[in-house]
Amino acid sequence: MAKDQSISVLQPFKGDFRILGSKIYTDDEQAKFSPIDYAVSWGLFAQPEIARHITVNQYNRYLNWKMDRVPVPIEQAKQMVSNMHIIPANPQIAKAIKQVKRGDLVRLQGELVEVRDKDLVWKSSLTPTDTGDGACEVFRVSSIKWVEKVGKG
Repeated sequence: MAKDQSISVLQPFKGDFRILGSKIYTDDEQAKFSPIDYAVSWGLFAQPEIARHITVNQYNRYLNWKMDRVPVPIEQAKQMVSNMHIIPANPQIAKAIKQVKRGDLVRLQGELVEVRDKDLVWKSSLTPTDTGDGACEVFRVSSIKWVEKVGKG
């Protein structure tokens, strides 16, 4: 890391997350830290019969999602879908995080962090159940395991 850069651990974080989508970033200010965002769901919304009905659109580090028929009140639904900015903890993780496919269920472990660089302060949300601007997790991943993998290859 350059001398103006730092990554501070805010708290440990882990969970099983259904991948709804992923988007690779190469040329924004955050890309040198986080090359990929995951759109994820968990809890009730990680169940395949629900997750398959969630449509996502990822752009500029934001996530929009929708369902034709939401099975719970919308405020509750919003707490089970999130956009995660993934920071790989090492080169092996950097390779592995790009292997996810929509529908995979992955177990992620690591820390929620705050990234600082010249003009950038990028602070993680500390709870996956918040919503709106600033609600994304900035997640330095030290372990990724596939609980369920969709299709082979």
